[in-house]
Amino acid sequence: MLARDLKDERISGLVSVTDVEMTPDCRSARVYISVYGSEEQANKTLEALKDQTGFIRGEICRRLSLRFAPELAFRLDNSLERGARVSEIISKISRGEI
Repeated sequence: MLARDLKDERISGLVSVTDVEMTPDCRSARVYISVYGSEEQANKTLEALKDQTGFIRGEICRRLSLRFAPELAFRLDNSLERGARVSEIISKISRGEI
């Protein structure tokens, strides 16, 4: 849905939903996203998602046939970037570069 349906030029780079934490009553959710790109791209993408929250909630409600759409709070998740850096360091160590 993020790639196909959101027509916002601020969404750039490779955007992935990495985790969603729901409250027990399913009324609100924290959505963790990872943006593979620059910090500026990540911040613009996060801003665009926050601006498009109403549309996203409506689509979730419609596609899942929910009676109530949860409140969404988007958060950046940098764990994929950290993991890529750790893998790169491990590769350098195994090749004897470090």
